[in-house]
Amino acid sequence: MSVRHRRPLLASVVLVVGAGLAVTACGPGNSDTAAGPAASATSTVAVTPPPAAGPAAGGSPTAGAPATGAASHSATHTPQKPPAASPSGGTRTDGGAAGAAARPCDIQNLAVRATARAGAPTQWVIEVRNNGASACSVSSSPGVDLGDSAARDRSNNLKPVLASGTTRFAVPAGQNAYAVLDVDPSGATTGTVPGINEFNVLADDEGGMPLAATRNFPLGSGARVLDPKMGNYRSSVAEAVASMTAAPN
Repeated sequence: MSVRHRRPLLASVVLVVGAGLAVTACGPGNSDTAAGPAASATSTVAVTPPPAAGPAAGGSPTAGAPATGAASHSATHTPQKPPAASPSGGTRTDGGAAGAAARPCDIQNLAVRATARAGAPTQWVIEVRNNGASACSVSSSPGVDLGDSAARDRSNNLKPVLASGTTRFAVPAGQNAYAVLDVDPSGATTGTVPGINEFNVLADDEGGMPLAATRNFPLGSGARVLDPKMGNYRSSVAEAVASMTAAPN
């Protein structure tokens, strides 16, 4: 009798121990598996750069090395400063490149005159003043020819050799442009061209200015003219002289 009762008891013990082992095997294995991805996600968040919106609440970061890892990472993303305004933007008061594209000057707003340059008897300073309310432009040099004031046909008038340059010259409102004409650069006293007693100036010979706007200036009797040359418009007489000197002979 006792032998028959021991076998069920032994089977029950085996079932209980096996179930316990199954529970033990599932518990620790599942916990370790879950912990792995969680740690991986935390690591990913730690290296994610902060948003570009700016520093976290708590004020702007102080100059120098940041105290935390997040601040140190954000320091590599220095905010870009907006580009500075171009110094050439807008209207310049010096008649530089910014105004070179200004509309052509209206002869009604210009005053043109010519005077002998002091200390240089063969040189004449041509001055063009802009009396308008805004900047305007003229050709790189005035249109000039020399001839006989009594001649009806001026097609053979003498033209000066010009300095290089074709950029239109801007004349700010209320300011002047200057060009210098040398009627006898070599200072020759013989071999000069006879019968020339005036020169004619058209302030802008490229902007559609009518020929009727040409101004005439007497050279005086006995003027000596030989191989004249002229510089480009400049904002001062000294610069205009330098431009004229650079013109080829």
